Amino acid sequence: MLDELRNLYQEVILDHGKDPRNFRKPDNANCEATGLNPLCGDRLVVYLSVDESNIVQDAAFLGNGCAISMASASMMTEIIRGKTKFEAEELFRRFHEMCTSDEKADFSDDEDIERLMVLSGVRQFPVRVKCATLAWHTMDAALKGEEEATTER
Repeated sequence: MLDELRNLYQEVILDHGKDPRNFRKPDNANCEATGLNPLCGDRLVVYLSVDESNIVQDAAFLGNGCAISMASASMMTEIIRGKTKFEAEELFRRFHEMCTSDEKADFSDDEDIERLMVLSGVRQFPVRVKCATLAWHTMDAALKGEEEATTER
């Protein structure tokens, strides 16, 4: 069963990596940041359209990187759309915890984090954590009005 789950996770990552969702520059973006993972050269720009009620109306990205980086950005843009700024920041915090913590946290209370569990295997490969979290660091920077993000924080 574990092998079947691992294969499913790999399929999802490859699907999002080869055919990323929201890979575009929207006309109405009012928040954007550039992210760089200096370790492997992944680079992307996250574009957000946040309304006056602090709700993410649109999320997209452009850039290049490994399959994990592209898949994470693709999934992130799907998940944060419709969330408040606070909810998006909280998702980033929880996702980062899932990818970096050795403790077995229970994320079953959060459907969005459960969807992102396909990326949790990066925890076993510390170099890949930065690939998975780059888009999230960049989204967080964009929401805070920062122009650049790095995985070196």
